[in-house]
Amino acid sequence: MLVTAIIVAMTHSAWPLFHLRIRCGPAELRSVKESDLPLLASIQPDDYEHNPRAEMLPGLDLAQNRDRLVYQDYWRAMGTWSPSSWTLQLAVEHSGAIVGVQSLEAEDFPTLRTVDSGSWLIASARGRGVGVAMRKAVLGLAFDHLEAVAAISSARRDNAASLGVSRSIGYTDNGLSLNDSGSGVVELQHMRLTNQQWRAAGHSSEVIVNGLTPCLPWFGR
Repeated sequence: MLVTAIIVAMTHSAWPLFHLRIRCGPAELRSVKESDLPLLASIQPDDYEHNPRAEMLPGLDLAQNRDRLVYQDYWRAMGTWSPSSWTLQLAVEHSGAIVGVQSLEAEDFPTLRTVDSGSWLIASARGRGVGVAMRKAVLGLAFDHLEAVAAISSARRDNAASLGVSRSIGYTDNGLSLNDSGSGVVELQHMRLTNQQWRAAGHSSEVIVNGLTPCLPWFGR
């Protein structure tokens, strides 16, 4: 037990993002750990769309490929992290249980100062304000602590839940595009929210971030 505790402490010291905690309303977010992956693979909802460009291994069925992608996406995010290009995967907890994942990501962040987000939530946790809260949580991190100037989001035009979350927070429409979903071409609605819009709406006071200071070099701060 002592050896295990020492190893965990060393891991957290080498990767301080494991200490990051964000709270907003009914949602509490923390970094996904490798030990979370079996649970996340088992509870990911059927309507969650992985990257349609992700290669499907022909020897696996759809469910096995989806489980594999939970692991592979996590390892890719951890292994390719840099201050200019990163993906932060956060486990979403509600009433003491993990109910989903919220991600925040950026490309060329020091120059563009723009973040994107993605998420999924189990069916039983929907309609309780958790989806809005988990998005606000990462936006609070980005806008109030990492000096992001804008956040973008995209969803299929028939994904009313995701678009509804974005619009309730203050995102505005930012154009349409076509995307190959793997099962056909779909239309994506792009949305954008600026730091100024976020602050004007008064959302900052709803988000509490703990454990960020040692993580700042990971974001180039």
